[in-house]
Amino acid sequence: MIGRKIGTAAALSVLAALALPGAASAAVADDLAAKALELDMVWVAVATVLVFLMQAGFMFLEIGFSRMKNAGAGVAKVFMNLAIVTIAWWAIGAAISGPGNDFIGEYGFFYHFGQDIAGTAVTSDAAMLMLFGLAFCAVSLAIVWGTTLERIKFSAYVIYGLVFGALIYPLIAHSVWGGGLLSDVGGKPVMDFAGSSVVHLTGAVGGLSALLLLGARRGKYGPDGRPRAIPGHSMPLVGLGVVILWIGWFGFNGGSTFATEGAFFGEVMLNTQLAAAAGVIGASLLIYAKTRKLDVGMAGNGAIAGLVGITAPAGFVEFWAAPIIGFVAGLVVVYGVLAIERRLDDPIGALSAHGLAGIWGTLAVGLFASPRLIVDGAAPGVWYGIFGNADGFALGSTVGQLGVQALAVVATFVVVFALSYATFAAIKATIGLRVSEEEEAAGLDIAGHGMYGYPEAFIPQPEYATGDYTPSMAGTPVAPVEPVSDRA
Repeated sequence: MIGRKIGTAAALSVLAALALPGAASAAVADDLAAKALELDMVWVAVATVLVFLMQAGFMFLEIGFSRMKNAGAGVAKVFMNLAIVTIAWWAIGAAISGPGNDFIGEYGFFYHFGQDIAGTAVTSDAAMLMLFGLAFCAVSLAIVWGTTLERIKFSAYVIYGLVFGALIYPLIAHSVWGGGLLSDVGGKPVMDFAGSSVVHLTGAVGGLSALLLLGARRGKYGPDGRPRAIPGHSMPLVGLGVVILWIGWFGFNGGSTFATEGAFFGEVMLNTQLAAAAGVIGASLLIYAKTRKLDVGMAGNGAIAGLVGITAPAGFVEFWAAPIIGFVAGLVVVYGVLAIERRLDDPIGALSAHGLAGIWGTLAVGLFASPRLIVDGAAPGVWYGIFGNADGFALGSTVGQLGVQALAVVATFVVVFALSYATFAAIKATIGLRVSEEEEAAGLDIAGHGMYGYPEAFIPQPEYATGDYTPSMAGTPVAPVEPVSDRA
């Protein structure tokens, strides 16, 4: 029925255009433009759902890399962070990330329909794009907590989540995507298609600042200072998390086209897949060469690193460059995890997979950006400058673009680290950042949430009480198990 109505309407529009060429043609053109916008927003809506699905990927990844006594805490963390960042972004963050001066956005606080934002009223399609931006902010915040597993206070999530969603991430997004300082550096813009630096490096630097103040998990380093493995309890959950993130990334990068015209999102998504696959191969080959074992966690981090690495170049490079970018990212994450572990306890490798790979991805734009795909004012990658097919751009111009990309990395690191470190330091100095030794030993599930993620593993006896921590379900104590001998 709906199809017949649309077909009838289209036929009537054509007849009207034939009968009244001038006015009708204009009306048909307006109608087609409106339908094209609606189709674009449908694609952005699908992409937004995929990006929000990545929250489940982060949850499974972190739970899998945690010990069983901390599994449930990961679920609560995802719920609370997504809730907090949503309100922070709606009230303040979306405005700060948008149009304004060189440093901060000025319009759109407490975002609402019809609101004037730099001379344009908020409409339904603008609301869709605002929601897409929220999904990106939520991903960046999720990255922060990978470094803090199994020993951070739950209250820190709430406080930092508010600051991050309202100020830290929006400032970086504004600088690159909202017309801020990094959108014009000496006449050249920073090219970060979907956020290798804006999203992933920002999250990793926030995680680094927390980690420096938080310290390592108990038992991570031996008396001689050497790192010791603290295995996560479920590699299948890690694998599930990686697969969900991998799928979500098609919305992350593909949705950043914001349009269906020319089906350009197909190029972006193919680049995404090629880089992810190469990341797995690169990380797997390197870790096998070093240990003669194929480490599942490293293979998964290779996929994530490849995806992070291609996030900035996804819409700017040709297909041949994507596997190179992904493969190098896979190598970077292995070397990064092994090097960082000597001094810092990063349980899931977030500093490497999102931080170092994010740096590499941002710089890779300056190496491989295609003359066919660059934005106005930008120069293609150094590769094209060296090999003489830079479409009229001199080698010096391509090197300049690489320098602009490097500046984005430095600026992002400095701003995010300063604001994040100050926030976490304030938390540590007031309410405390880390749980007590007793709570860490008991596990964050029972200490912070009054229940276990895996009750059968921790309360097999008839008596359930565990020191000061008694399991409950929403405050109701767990009933004791009746001994088998007493059962009828």
